Amino acid sequence: MTVIRVGTEAPRFEGVGLFYDGDTPVPRPARIDIDDETDTLRIHVLPTGDGPPPGPVLWPLASLRALPDRPVSELIVWSNDDPLPRLRLTGEAERRILTARALNLRNRPKMRGRGRLLGLAVGAVASVAVMITVLVPFLADSLAGYLPPEGEEALGSATFEQIRSALDDKSFLDVCDDPEGLAALETIEVRLTEAIGFEGDLTVSVLDHRMVNAFALPGGYIVFFRGLIEEAESAEEVAAVFAHELGHVDARDPTRIALRSAGSIGLLGLLFGDFAGGAMVLWLTEQMIRADYTRDAEAAADAYAHMALLAADLPPSAIATFFERLVEQTGEEGTILAHFTSHPEMGDRIEASRAATPEGRAFASLMTDEEFAALQAICGEDDTDRYNPFGSDAPEDLLPPSRQNEP
Repeated sequence: MTVIRVGTEAPRFEGVGLFYDGDTPVPRPARIDIDDETDTLRIHVLPTGDGPPPGPVLWPLASLRALPDRPVSELIVWSNDDPLPRLRLTGEAERRILTARALNLRNRPKMRGRGRLLGLAVGAVASVAVMITVLVPFLADSLAGYLPPEGEEALGSATFEQIRSALDDKSFLDVCDDPEGLAALETIEVRLTEAIGFEGDLTVSVLDHRMVNAFALPGGYIVFFRGLIEEAESAEEVAAVFAHELGHVDARDPTRIALRSAGSIGLLGLLFGDFAGGAMVLWLTEQMIRADYTRDAEAAADAYAHMALLAADLPPSAIATFFERLVEQTGEEGTILAHFTSHPEMGDRIEASRAATPEGRAFASLMTDEEFAALQAICGEDDTDRYNPFGSDAPEDLLPPSRQNEP
């Protein structure tokens, strides 16, 4: 039998569904209809107890959105104006009518409060930047003065082993141990420390790596790379670098750098998780090797080196001679010895070391030619490819100038 309705108004849509209020996981049966005058879906949640029935939930049809990737046998909708509650429809009539009337059902939901969200994001980034650039350095500088010697030595030892591991992709970078070379290096250490009365503990090592560099670590660690010792043309040049690093040790600059870097890594890890833990460790390693101290810290280390060298009857100008030769060979400032060339400018440091050297003064010899030859051979047989974590495509600026452009 076919029923034909006569009149100007379409029949009112009515259906049933299950309503989730967003507060509890238990669905409640609901009766639904559409107010044609306001284009609003009305959800009448059926009472479940002795209390009065709740008022209808009103969702404008234009605000309705459907959850994607649902079976064809059900339709789950929600209102863009009230994103937590859900309405689940399994009846074919309900799904068909609502799909036809809610024209935005398959559209992406509107983002609400975009400006406020952007403001919060900018504020969060600014807060992190302030903590990393202001709060972490302040706390690191304060903590460096109270860190006990045992803790500082443990920090330096752990960082030293991490550097050995990071710079060798096979195992650990070798620590050079030729007895005659170590004796020559100790000659420099004793000459400097006795001249200035240095009473702290020192651990001086040479790593078998061709990089031209030297750096200090917390706990009295001074580390040379083989490349720097091989590029020096005199023991006095090595002693000048030694004295500079000794100045950083005496001022506890490496401890501040390590605490700042570790604090920044910890803060970023706390905020974003350890998604890049390995990269963070490598970054910390690079920070300690390059040791990007402040201009004041570098100037103070230079002044300390000038004082120590003069006290040891050694010329401060030796560092100028070394730097000038390296710059001349490479044609650039900063490709090698980046640790030394960053603060202050290279030319200023060269002039300062020359100015600190008394004109016409004769200085005592540091060691014999045979002892200096032993120092340069402290790592034994030279094998430029043995410790190359970058493979055959190693950057040229990691090589000593005398070995750059080798076939």
